[in-house]
Amino acid sequence: MPLPLLALAISAFAIGTTEFVIMGLLPDVAHDLAVSIPSAGLLVTGYALGVAVGAPLLAVLTARMPRKLALQLLMLVFIVGNVLCAVAPTYGLLMIARVVTSFAHGSFFGIGAVVAASLVPAEKRASAIALMFTGLTLANVLGVPFGTFVGQELGWRATFWIVAALGVLSALGVTALVPNRHDAAPGNLGREVRVLRDPQVWLALTMTVLGFGGVFVVFTYIAPILEQVGGFSPRAVTLVLVLFGVGLTIGNTIGGRLADRALMGILFALAVVMAIFAKTSHSQIGAIVTIFVWGIAAFATVPPLQTRVVEKAKDAPNLASTLNIGAFNVGNAGGAWLGGAVLTHGHGLDALPWAAAAVALAALAVTWFAARLDTPRAHDKIKADVKAADAC
Repeated sequence: MPLPLLALAISAFAIGTTEFVIMGLLPDVAHDLAVSIPSAGLLVTGYALGVAVGAPLLAVLTARMPRKLALQLLMLVFIVGNVLCAVAPTYGLLMIARVVTSFAHGSFFGIGAVVAASLVPAEKRASAIALMFTGLTLANVLGVPFGTFVGQELGWRATFWIVAALGVLSALGVTALVPNRHDAAPGNLGREVRVLRDPQVWLALTMTVLGFGGVFVVFTYIAPILEQVGGFSPRAVTLVLVLFGVGLTIGNTIGGRLADRALMGILFALAVVMAIFAKTSHSQIGAIVTIFVWGIAAFATVPPLQTRVVEKAKDAPNLASTLNIGAFNVGNAGGAWLGGAVLTHGHGLDALPWAAAAVALAALAVTWFAARLDTPRAHDKIKADVKAADAC
């Protein structure tokens, strides 16, 4: 791996760890700050909404900035945010700190992908971007379980101190290894925005929101589910999260090979696995097996969802990619909120998989409808409608 890509991958690892590690620490945070589990779950919602809002905002603010400088400033925001998380004395301040941290997330991946692609020949750009995102995958396999273990042993604040230290290492790596780059002047914003008139683009973004939103209905509360429903010890939860991370890695690979062709099948499988988990969550062996399969199904949706959005907005791929990062995080936020609402209305933790299955089925319905619009007759009608709108 080229050294600049290694620096970007380490940064992706740090960002992925801070995003997902809160799930494993939810019971500890709730107990320490004297809030309910659903309230603690809103920390996931706050972070995800921060990414959704911050990604396009910071993309505009850094558009004319040298890429290396932009990456350095974003990692500075990341470090400050995690330090604030580590020292936050109250729930409200912790929420603010999580939102501050999230602002670095979407823009770093967007800019980092551009930089990664510029470091290699054209035929190797996809591989370079994939190498950078390897850090995000490893965050789920190694960073989240390790951070959960540290938080359980030394307190959840220690986890954020370690992630902040990772941020410092990442910033040093970017400073030392990433070459100075400055992109050309931004393209025609009006032309890119016009692509949003296509209903298929909005359907693709909706598929992303629902397709990944169902995952977070359960994933946000995975630690209390395993401890209170499955009877796992906190240390055992760490090991189960490792297994889940392995499943995510396998699913990401499978999804990349199947792409758009099998998206409906993946979403149906995701709904079935979640319905099964509603029952197997009461059995430790059953829960372990189901969570591994769930991890595969969950991340198998990511490549085809990303691919479809970019394909449907091929005249504005940069805008589409940024919006889809926001869509993933709107799904994360909505899933966490829905899970908390289920618990707040008196249902048990074992009801969350049923809610997740319902969201996956909703994503399946939208995907089926979008596929129907892909037929030549429907496609021609959409083009005619867009032309009529342009004429007006």
